[in-house]
Order: sequence, then C-alpha cells, then structure tokens
Amino acid sequence: MKKNAVTVLFLSVAYSFTYGQVSTDSISMKKVFGGYQFYQDDKRLSIGQLVDMMKPNDQAYQQIKSARSNNTLATIIGGVGGFMVGWPLGTALGGGKPNWALAGIGAGLIVVSIPIAQSFNKKAKQAVNTFNGGLQTSSIWDRSKLEFSMTGNGIGLTLSF
Repeated sequence: MKKNAVTVLFLSVAYSFTYGQVSTDSISMKKVFGGYQFYQDDKRLSIGQLVDMMKPNDQAYQQIKSARSNNTLATIIGGVGGFMVGWPLGTALGGGKPNWALAGIGAGLIVVSIPIAQSFNKKAKQAVNTFNGGLQTSSIWDRSKLEFSMTGNGIGLTLSF
C-alpha cells in the first residue's frame, strides 16, 4: 500500500513539471519614448534575443523577423538623416559655412524613418502577443489543489480538481 502511495505521489509531482513552457516564459513590454522595451523575468531583451526566443512559434517568428527588418531600415535611414542634419549644424557651430540643403534632406529622412519605426513597434507588439498567446500557461497545479488534511478515512493528502 505504501509503495502504491509513493508511486502515485511521485507520478503526480513529475506530471506537474512536464510542460516545456510556463507563464514565466512570457515576454512583457514596457512603453518607453519612441517604442517598447522587451523583458523576460526582469531581464531586458535585445531584438536579436527576441527573434531567437520566438523561433519555436512560427507565426510569432515571422512577425518578429518582419519587425526586425523595419527596425533595421528605420535605424539606417534615421542615422543617415541625423548625420546629414548634424554635419551642417556642426559646421555652423564651428564658424564655417553650413550646407542647409543637406540639413533639409537629412530632416526629410528623419521624418521618413518615423513611420517605419512605428511599424516596427506595431509588428513587434503583435509578435509578442502572438508568442505569449501560444504559451502553455497551466499545469496540474493551476487547476487543482493538493492539501495535507484529515478525511473520514484518516490523515492524508487530498487532491481536489
């Protein structure tokens, strides 16, 4: 009898750990100026880590890859635009003759990069929501309760569903 009870207890404990993903695997988003920061268990994730983490979920993986492409494009266009604005400003501050047409083109590039960056934010948010929606968030312990209690038959463990 004791052997059966120990076997049942061992199997029920082992069963509770059989899920590969739990709710702590979920990714949280924090709104910051210009977009989002992504976290898992209070650890900030880069976009590369986010892409690697989402590989098991094909739909989320495709969404985050598309978002990463937008992020790369927005970063390049915005960086070039910032350089094109900064060079004439530096020249003007240094006492030289600035090329304001170059600054105007740079400002235009910065403006173009803003909607692309917003598209990244939207796609990354969708990818995180898709990924979190696909996680297994429950186990036997979430649906049931194991208590040490007194029953009509004596003292023992009671498993309630």
